[in-house]
Amino acid sequence: MSDVASEIAGLRAALAAQTASAEAAHARAQAAEAELAQARALASCTDAMIQELKLEIAKLRRDKYGISSERRARLIDQLELQLEELEAAATEDALAAEVAAAADTTSTVRAFTRRKPVRKPFPDHLPRERVVVEAPTSCTCCGSDRIVKMGEDITETLEVIPRQWKVVQTVREKFTCRACEKISQPPAPFHAIPRGWAGPQLIAMIAFDKYGQHQPLNRQSERIAREGIELSLSTLADLIGHACVALAPIHALIERHVLDGGRLHGDDTTVPLLARGGTKTARLWTYVRDDRPWDGGAPPAALFKFSTDRRKEHPTRHLAGWHGVLQSDVYGGYNDLYLADRSPGPVRSALCWSHARRKFFELADIKAIARKGKKVAEEISPIALDAVTRIDAIFDVEREINGLSAAARLGVRQQRVVPLVNDLHDWMRAERARMSKHNPVVKAINYMLEEEGRWVAFTAFLDDGRLCLTNNAAERALRGIALGRKSWLFAGSERGGDRAAFMYTLIVTAKMNDIDPQAWLADVLARLPDMPMSRVHELLPWHWKAATELKRIAA
Repeated sequence: MSDVASEIAGLRAALAAQTASAEAAHARAQAAEAELAQARALASCTDAMIQELKLEIAKLRRDKYGISSERRARLIDQLELQLEELEAAATEDALAAEVAAAADTTSTVRAFTRRKPVRKPFPDHLPRERVVVEAPTSCTCCGSDRIVKMGEDITETLEVIPRQWKVVQTVREKFTCRACEKISQPPAPFHAIPRGWAGPQLIAMIAFDKYGQHQPLNRQSERIAREGIELSLSTLADLIGHACVALAPIHALIERHVLDGGRLHGDDTTVPLLARGGTKTARLWTYVRDDRPWDGGAPPAALFKFSTDRRKEHPTRHLAGWHGVLQSDVYGGYNDLYLADRSPGPVRSALCWSHARRKFFELADIKAIARKGKKVAEEISPIALDAVTRIDAIFDVEREINGLSAAARLGVRQQRVVPLVNDLHDWMRAERARMSKHNPVVKAINYMLEEEGRWVAFTAFLDDGRLCLTNNAAERALRGIALGRKSWLFAGSERGGDRAAFMYTLIVTAKMNDIDPQAWLADVLARLPDMPMSRVHELLPWHWKAATELKRIAA
């Protein structure tokens, strides 16, 4: 019996030693993580400071030597964009370092403090609105009602309303107790950013103007200065960094919602990325969940991702844990998703008929050919025109069933669309057989028929009422980016591209749900800081819209 007891004691001692070793290892890992976050934050802040000095030198040279060439102006624009991206990245890294330091309770790693220029006081000419926090009626220490006001603390938050600026003064009155001489004061309210110098309306306006209205921060800074408020480019970039950190829970919920869909639209577009010696072509990818065409009930949403190139590993990574039906063009980068041995299962391809129709339409576009100064009679392909007519008949039926249930759509397609598609297939094969392989019309036909399994992917919609005929949902989501490229010229860095994808996810999703993105972002930024995580989903665009409508009706 004594041997058993000693063995048990030995096992307990070994277990205690292992537990202590594991706790020590966890503490070391936590400390290392905090130190890494500190180093990353310091590096980001250093890079931002260097870039700010480069920008200052360039502006001083321009002012001293009077250089006003287009080349010099574009150089300053590039430097300002780089500073914008670095400032936002530095803010994100500084906040991450603070979180890591707070989580590390076993070491002496100090919280990272970012050194920034002292912010100028808000102009005196701005009106002040006093928002007085309800004062205590009794002492918070002893409960006595013998309290008298001894002063107040004021936090000034710069806020914006349409065409009017104001400073909101949040007042927390102090009271001292005549019985115990303790001071009572209500707690400070939560703000969208630390210390609350910028209000949620202001932050939302800057973010939406940059990503929704395609106005670079340097132009916003100039516009705000003309209104009598001095906010530097670095200050505005700092707000963007804070906004991305604050809105991360909403973005995560939207991403989860999109990837929970059984059918997605996928597409990408080019984004010039500022690189050493010039620019290179990067990509913004979008994955759209939109069940409205078949009355699926799920709210629409769009997820954006950024990459520095168009290699196939990007969509493979973006959709690593997802399987369903992907509606897209014929881009080969999606092919790994369709493999039979893919985990968690192969993705089914459904190709876009708008892309196929476009191939024929380019050969039958009378207006475009006339603009080129060519004779229409000689350049128009009657076969391409016939193909466009046949495809348009399919589109006409699809417009009629848009918004019906999946079962109703499937029934109409089986009855009316299947004969049209079969006739088109037989007609294309017959026309291809009697034409030269170098004929442009043959190339348009081969777009649909040549590759193995491509026709199956083009006709997938005939067997599934949920599927759309086109990939236009994804193209609509990317439309704003195509317009924005003319204004902001390029992305300043890879981190800047990721930040743009983050904000586009929020803004485009809000637009898809027919709500004002700026109003929604402002309300989310105002309510999110003191909202428990279990209720954050209430701020998603579709829930927010419903709640707002109920408030409007009740009022």
